[in-house]
Amino acid sequence: MEFLYNVFVALHFIGWAIVLGGYIASIKAPGLSKGVFHGALTALVAGIVMVGIGEASLWGDGGPDMAKIGVKLVIALIIAVLALVAKRQGDKASDGAVAPGVKHAIGGLTVVNILVAVFWG
Repeated sequence: MEFLYNVFVALHFIGWAIVLGGYIASIKAPGLSKGVFHGALTALVAGIVMVGIGEASLWGDGGPDMAKIGVKLVIALIIAVLALVAKRQGDKASDGAVAPGVKHAIGGLTVVNILVAVFWG
């Protein structure tokens, strides 16, 4: 079960790397990289599966702080919804433009989610 857990940890990291990398790559462009939405969904689903596997078999009584997991889940859900909004905006616009507030919110919240993961005990 630990191997499967680690597979989802890797998928979770890859998903966030796609989101952050796609955001950084398109900072000066009017649009947002198409992979951002898929990366957000990958990270979100992988994170949920990681918590399920950990609760079911790996963590026992001493698992992670569920408040931290809840905060990360809410942020990840917001990022996924914003990425969907950005994807739809980009599809509608002839040049693929996305509202700057939506694009920068995705990037900022991704950094916040990473910082929560690293610095919250």
